[in-house]
Amino acid sequence: MDKGLHFMFCVITTVLLLRESSQTGEKNDPRMLAASKSEESLATLTVTTILEDPYVMVRNAELEGYCIDLLKALAAMLRFSYKVKVVGDGQYGAVSSSGNWTGMIGEILRQEADIAVAPLTVTSAREEVVSFTTPFLQTGIGILLRKDTASQEMSFFHFLAPFSKETWTGLLFAYVLTCFCLFLVARLSPCEWNEPKNEENHFTFLNSLWFGAGALALQGVTPRPKALSVRVIAAVWWLFTIALLAAYIANFTALLSSGSEQLPIQTFEDLVKQRKLEFGTLDGSSTFYFFKNSKNPIHQMIYEYMDKRRDHVLVKTYQEAVQRVMESNYAFIGESISQDLAAARHCNLIRAPEVIGARGFGIATTQASLWTKKLSIAVLKLRESGDLDYLRNKWWESSCLHKSRDRWSPLQPQALGGLFLTLAIGLALGVIAAVVELSNKSRHAAGHVKKSCCSVFTEEMCTRLRIKESTRQSQETSGRANA
Repeated sequence: MDKGLHFMFCVITTVLLLRESSQTGEKNDPRMLAASKSEESLATLTVTTILEDPYVMVRNAELEGYCIDLLKALAAMLRFSYKVKVVGDGQYGAVSSSGNWTGMIGEILRQEADIAVAPLTVTSAREEVVSFTTPFLQTGIGILLRKDTASQEMSFFHFLAPFSKETWTGLLFAYVLTCFCLFLVARLSPCEWNEPKNEENHFTFLNSLWFGAGALALQGVTPRPKALSVRVIAAVWWLFTIALLAAYIANFTALLSSGSEQLPIQTFEDLVKQRKLEFGTLDGSSTFYFFKNSKNPIHQMIYEYMDKRRDHVLVKTYQEAVQRVMESNYAFIGESISQDLAAARHCNLIRAPEVIGARGFGIATTQASLWTKKLSIAVLKLRESGDLDYLRNKWWESSCLHKSRDRWSPLQPQALGGLFLTLAIGLALGVIAAVVELSNKSRHAAGHVKKSCCSVFTEEMCTRLRIKESTRQSQETSGRANA
């Protein structure tokens, strides 16, 4: 029995010693140590970025901005720490004359940084040497101008600008039609013209035109309508002119305050054709190479202009570009989303409507990095949750933002469709009322002369429209010819 217990005790002791030795060997295994050190190195990322408002800014000796908030959200989601450094040469990343990459792309290739979180445009050339995540901001290429340098002198007929050509045509037609209806109803209504043979009708066609023009000027003119049918048309025309003048004054005021209609440079073709403004972009930026590689003739002309005047029109930083636009006759070609911010912060700047070359800002990493897919998924989650929209609204907020977004346009006929419809109904009611008035008089007259109401109505109509007299004249003329 004692020998059996002694044997079991030896076996248990041997097993415990072997297990401890195995665990010690695993801890001292070089491969396990390397894996542990690799995990520790990935936990802290070196992030390179560039100073550009509102993406990254220095305030109170600390960095803040859209990209910093984005980096914080990604770090909280993926549970990593980071160390931010500003790129040494202040460049985004381009191939130098020596064949090496500059800027943030160069720092990633030289392993001076793990990732680049900045307004870095995803391009095919950069994608060949680094990897990009899903874009966190969409943008394009636009033209930033100063309002006073981009504006042109008002034309001699600038007062016609509040309404479109179609609207002015419709208004002219409505004016002539209303005056003709006044002329017609005044002749048909016995309350307005009781004795056609003995009285003179004051509502001639010229007087009707004068009456309609007086209403446009908000002035009462003679002749004054007496019949209900004529008054219906006059009242509807007065209401039409009051609403029309209110719409004209409101739109003309908006035109003068916005100034967008005076912008002659709407497209890149307009920029090339003009000679008043110089234009350029960031030296070595993706925008510069976009025009260089484009096959579009207009884009090629822009590239040739910038390349020939490289030392004069290309700028080093975005801040320099905005300052130059504000202080000289210069147009800056760059990222439209950054130009929107500049127009929001500086109320005297405006971005031209045309935007070309849709692209996005992405996070750059080393090729075959494990962080590329993780960061892409995290960016998609932030977009789906609305966090990216929140950051966009937070850092692009400005007192001038709403003004830069307003786009004035001439008033189209569709906007006045209800007004034209009301006028048409009023004219129809006036004509119907005149016919009813004439038919009532014909009914009473038919009882006295013992004729049918239709014949008396027809005779009265012909007399008022002078049809009978012209018929007689034509009959007499034909009789003389036969004789």
